Amino acid sequence: YVEIFSGDKKKHFSNLKSRSGMEYEDMLFFDDARDGRFGNCEPVSELGVLTVHCPKGIHNEEIWTNALGHYKEWRTTKQSPPNTIIEKDGSMITKQPADPSERYSGVIKMVNNEKRFGFIRYGGRSSRDIFFHFSALPNNSANVEVGDKLTFSITEDLRKGKDAASDIELKKSSPASGDAVDMRVFSMNLPFAALLANEYKTLETRNGTMFTTYPEGTKMLLHVGQRTYPDGNRHIDVMKSGGLDDGKIEQLKSLPEGFGKGMAVAIVELGKTYETTLEERCDPEFQRKVGAFGEDSGMRATEIKRVEYLKRGVRVSGSGGVFKAQVDKDAIPDGWLD
Repeated sequence: YVEIFSGDKKKHFSNLKSRSGMEYEDMLFFDDARDGRFGNCEPVSELGVLTVHCPKGIHNEEIWTNALGHYKEWRTTKQSPPNTIIEKDGSMITKQPADPSERYSGVIKMVNNEKRFGFIRYGGRSSRDIFFHFSALPNNSANVEVGDKLTFSITEDLRKGKDAASDIELKKSSPASGDAVDMRVFSMNLPFAALLANEYKTLETRNGTMFTTYPEGTKMLLHVGQRTYPDGNRHIDVMKSGGLDDGKIEQLKSLPEGFGKGMAVAIVELGKTYETTLEERCDPEFQRKVGAFGEDSGMRATEIKRVEYLKRGVRVSGSGGVFKAQVDKDAIPDGWLD
């Protein structure tokens, strides 16, 4: 039986079952999208179909033969449990139904303040990041950030038919020792991290809402990511438009000795964050403050009121968005912690 179906995969497999006469447990499904908004493996596995996550398709014979071997095991020794997926590494994982009375520990991986939701990383190999809505936070609070530790229960979101974190409790972070301080951190890649640290870049633009919840005067550390941002050296054309020569540009794009990728290198005081139009972003002066052409810049601009290099580079594990880290106080320039 053949059916080409562009809609919901559960509906697709329901059609296959009713029109072909085959039971779900007699089917084996291969797909390149595991979960999330466009994922197919997870929802189809909930029906009781053994699914195979193959991001590059069935590009070699091993994927096919491994799936057949797991299918035999799944049908005979494991009695065909639903919610089973053969992962891209060849292992077979069966998701266990969540016990709403059990408490789990995790760390916030992503936060969208504008839409009031995020994802929590928890558990081990068989656990995927779990969704949470701000309504599940204590007092419906929005005061959470990437890296915050918490405990939670798991219940089914009846509206979406998916598991979600509920009854969330934030863990109090271990207080910094007398020689350390808790700091918010954000990460940028070179050359723009150096342009900001060297006081050339005085506006940071993003399309997201990363800085919108932080008032003027908030202090954060600047972390340098592991990549070099691939803008085709368009920033050089912007900088030359202000009269800078190659030598000065190279100096502004460079970090001092002892500072590099994977480090917090500077402390920054934020100014106001505001939305801009494309016309405003294409103003030559605005472009030089950002270090990018208007069409390459984000719609939300955050002022950099002041910035200063740390007394030494500090190794910090990077993350998306604004995250938290403890650093030695003696690495912070004088006057910034007053």
